[in-house]
Amino acid sequence: MNSDTIVIWGAGAMGGSIGAWLVRAGQPVLFVDTDEQHARVIRDSGLKIIGPVDEFSVNADCVHPSDVTSEITTVFLAVKAHHTEESVQAIEPLLACDGVVVSIQNGLNELVIAAAVGDDRTIGSFVNFGADVLHPGVVMRGNRGTVVVGELDGARTDRVEEVHRLLSLFEPKAQLTDNIWGYLWGKLAYGSMLFATALTAASIADVLASPKHRPALIGLAREAMAVAASRGVRPEAFDGFDPGAFAPEASSVAATESLDALVRFNRASAKSHSGVWRDLAVRKRRTEVDAQIAPIDSIGAESGVPTPLTRRLVELVHDVEEGRRDQSWETLDQLI
Repeated sequence: MNSDTIVIWGAGAMGGSIGAWLVRAGQPVLFVDTDEQHARVIRDSGLKIIGPVDEFSVNADCVHPSDVTSEITTVFLAVKAHHTEESVQAIEPLLACDGVVVSIQNGLNELVIAAAVGDDRTIGSFVNFGADVLHPGVVMRGNRGTVVVGELDGARTDRVEEVHRLLSLFEPKAQLTDNIWGYLWGKLAYGSMLFATALTAASIADVLASPKHRPALIGLAREAMAVAASRGVRPEAFDGFDPGAFAPEASSVAATESLDALVRFNRASAKSHSGVWRDLAVRKRRTEVDAQIAPIDSIGAESGVPTPLTRRLVELVHDVEEGRRDQSWETLDQLI
């Protein structure tokens, strides 16, 4: 592995998608994944991308984390939020002094990464495209969505420009921002709504379009935006999500218009359900709710911002994880 090699730590939906485009563009890439079957298929047969955006296969190496021994210069961390800490602990001894970890995740994982490797070796990113691992070695990219990268302090540096160049190989409209926290908090608000959609068997678009449940969905987004405001964060808009529409003083008309835009965005995607839904319904495994959504509640408590809907959402996701409730409209009704 040379210094130009990009390590994709987590070859799942997001990491697999971005890494495949980088390989096709001629960028040296090493995939790292704990799923032995997925890794073996990638090594033996290549990584296959399917879906409406493009279809192709690339040859690449994919190894277990314990097999990475060379120094790493740039790593795109694309694991689930609740696996961030253990992954960074494995990466830190291998990371070059001037190396960098780029979070390709949902949530505020940059805080966890920076605590382990330092702010000076952490870069934030925001991704909103839809993708799923359908089978070992096969990733479906369902649509194009906003991709943004930025230094945690908003500075424009040579290294963040290089990461932006790399992400532009994947998404030509990738943006370089001085306000990455604004995008991350905006995604948290939208993410709360996505977690709520996973409480049912219905699609993202069908839940977001449900008149009965829109007040609860709007309430979730408003709680996240209120917590962001308490931290001095200026949320950014993306793909139909308008943060101003979910500000405490915003009208219900504005929030409804933003939800309508999000419905249109999701109906245009081949990925009809969230990754959270897939964790619950297909993979039957723990979700990212504690690492991704629960912090809205804990940070809100620190700032004196009440977040009862968010707290209830976390409880309901746990109920489904542990078999106390089914994924159903009746479960989502508990947020009303």
